[in-house]
Amino acid sequence: MGKIAFVFSGQGAQYSGMGKAMYDASPAAKAVYDMADSVRPGTSKQCFEGTAEELTQTVNTQPCVFTVDLAAARALVEKGITPDCVAGFSLGEIAALAFAGMLSDEDAFRLVCKRGELMDKAARENPGAMVAVMKIAPEKVEEICAGFDKTYPVNYNSPAQTVVATTVENSDAFCKAVKEAGGRAKALPVSGAFHSPFMAQAAAGLAEYMQGVDFSEPKIKIYSNFTAKPYEGDYKQLVRAQVENPVRWQTIMENMKADGVDTVIEIGVGKTLQNLCKRTFDDVKAYKVETPDDINFD
Repeated sequence: MGKIAFVFSGQGAQYSGMGKAMYDASPAAKAVYDMADSVRPGTSKQCFEGTAEELTQTVNTQPCVFTVDLAAARALVEKGITPDCVAGFSLGEIAALAFAGMLSDEDAFRLVCKRGELMDKAARENPGAMVAVMKIAPEKVEEICAGFDKTYPVNYNSPAQTVVATTVENSDAFCKAVKEAGGRAKALPVSGAFHSPFMAQAAAGLAEYMQGVDFSEPKIKIYSNFTAKPYEGDYKQLVRAQVENPVRWQTIMENMKADGVDTVIEIGVGKTLQNLCKRTFDDVKAYKVETPDDINFD
């Protein structure tokens, strides 16, 4: 029998009401929300009742999605399903750190709050845009990026999907260049150019904040966004680096599969990671867990 991986969602699929069904159904999930409210009062209310505009603000999105992610994972464990390894997409990596025991829930939540605050500030002071590129290989995307100033591949999601960070001014011309190359480009409704040099200020601020944070050895294998390999070496540097460098998600998934994973469960909001897995591998089962009903998959 193969191994199970939990993969924790990133931001982008957040919506008002997220997590409420799990909160009501699972004591383990409710405990995560109670923790979040004790550190950042109103987090549960924001998840359950926040407006779309409110939840799109990075300073709110990150702590809220973290809470939904970690709560869903704890509910799954409560039902007797445990993983052999974990990873998280962007902010989802912070939830994975907590799940893997590298940080206490409280320290991980404070870290994601600080991360959201710093990235929100960097986005306002150094505006940028993000574009999802489909139907062309990452190598071709890199080639197109090289023709534009301050334009970087930042999310290597699958063989046919790469997300790019660029300037607001370059966005339309970049999308046109993608179309001319036979691809499809879609501007993303985000507040900044994440995982790129646009976030250097945020990465530096996070490194300074983490000087007062203690990391433990992982209790379960956890893959890094920055290296696409299991965490080793300077843990704080890996957390800092992923803020201003690409997320190598496709390679993470390939490395998991090579390590024996044949079942991937996306934990938290949406089904982006489940869909990426299905599009990349024919022989890996992919599920999602966001609500109590999702736990009853085959």
